[in-house]
Amino acid sequence: MAASGSTPDRARLEAALGHTFGNPRLLAEALAHRSGGGPFPVGYERLEFLGDRVLGLIVADMLLARYPTEAEGQLARRHAALVRKEALVVVADGLDLGAHVSLSRGEEEAGSRNSASLKADICEAVIGALYLDGGIEAARRFVERRFTPLMEAELKPPKDAKTALQEWAQGQGKPLPVYRTVETVGPAHEPHFVVEVAVDGVAPATGTGTSKRKAEQMAAEALLDKVTKTA
Repeated sequence: MAASGSTPDRARLEAALGHTFGNPRLLAEALAHRSGGGPFPVGYERLEFLGDRVLGLIVADMLLARYPTEAEGQLARRHAALVRKEALVVVADGLDLGAHVSLSRGEEEAGSRNSASLKADICEAVIGALYLDGGIEAARRFVERRFTPLMEAELKPPKDAKTALQEWAQGQGKPLPVYRTVETVGPAHEPHFVVEVAVDGVAPATGTGTSKRKAEQMAAEALLDKVTKTA
């Protein structure tokens, strides 16, 4: 199917990113959904894989500089909060990235353009594209400008979902949550994991991610959402 809504204003997006691409194909790939056809059969997914790692490195470096006296556990919680889906969606919305994604007509009609998961994935893919086109400094400039406000908004180290779920279970007098990998899909170089988390007396919840860590966090978030709504 022909792609719809490909690029309202690519030059405006580059200005917002703070980088003019020497290889515009990289930005096009970062904004391509696999349903959109064209020259990118897996869409943005390869650049998302790279961008996730680049973002993690830059955020870790930012946190070390910003919080020189904090212990590893505190830094880890801050890091998890800054690279999670919700933070990426805030950044994506600030750039209106969803409007630039190339989608099939079917995905457009299904409302995929407004999907939080898609926005987060595209944000990581754009970071990957910035890294490949302009090196680590181009990616760093973007991440520092867009993620520093989110970092400074947290005065205390936030709790990641797994920690929060563990503390909830202990507060209820229950055993610790148990995580189980239900399924691994996709090729070996780009796996997606499905993880289930169970707490005694509560219906399990599942989460998916490009790593077991991400999938576990998503599963913990889903179960936390369930137990807090029924509390």
